[in-house]
Amino acid sequence: MEPARTGFTGPSASPSVLELAFGGTAEETDPDDEVAMRLLDAAHEQFCRTGIKRSTMADVARLAGVSRITVYRRFATKEVLVEQVVRREFRRYFDRFAVEIQDAGTVADRVVLGFVSSLRAIRHNRLIGGLMAVEPDAVVPSLTGDGGRTLSVVQRFVADRLRQEQRAGQVAPEVDVDVVAEMMVRVCTSFLVVPSHVIDLDDDERMRAVARQFLVPMLGPPYANRDDAQDPRDPGRR
Repeated sequence: MEPARTGFTGPSASPSVLELAFGGTAEETDPDDEVAMRLLDAAHEQFCRTGIKRSTMADVARLAGVSRITVYRRFATKEVLVEQVVRREFRRYFDRFAVEIQDAGTVADRVVLGFVSSLRAIRHNRLIGGLMAVEPDAVVPSLTGDGGRTLSVVQRFVADRLRQEQRAGQVAPEVDVDVVAEMMVRVCTSFLVVPSHVIDLDDDERMRAVARQFLVPMLGPPYANRDDAQDPRDPGRR
């Protein structure tokens, strides 16, 4: 009998899917295992079509053209399969995110681009966005009901990038990047889980304006405009 837990989080003591995606604590699927990769692709397609709750291991096996026994040999439970599919999806997203922001000229531009592209990518992702629309109880608890673990994982991801910007002199040294990252993540999460009746999330220009007005100022004054500081890359800096 297949386990009943098919959401994005396990019991309170278990890590969320995002923790597994970032932390590398879950067992990796061998990319050279063609059958496993085919099963992940089939599971992704199946979840996109009918959602997680209504999908069974037999459905995935049928779509992949293998026996149900083969599915269980690669993924012991449905929960493990779900974790691996979602883990791969978030990995792909954050890999794309890192590439997208590289072309932005300033830290402000990177924050704006990251904010807008993140919301767009997640909301329009076939799996994640689709589930948030038709099966929110499988997704939202992962963001709000796991004691803050999932938000903490994303916060650390954002804080790490801001800390790199700070070391490069792009963020004022007195800025607490952990708090800034916390605020940015919470703003993004609220837009994802609570529909806005004021701001059109599909209006990229409007969303960029929101990010520049409310998120960018949290980075502190531009380092180059500070009278009491020099560029840290200046060899004459004391």
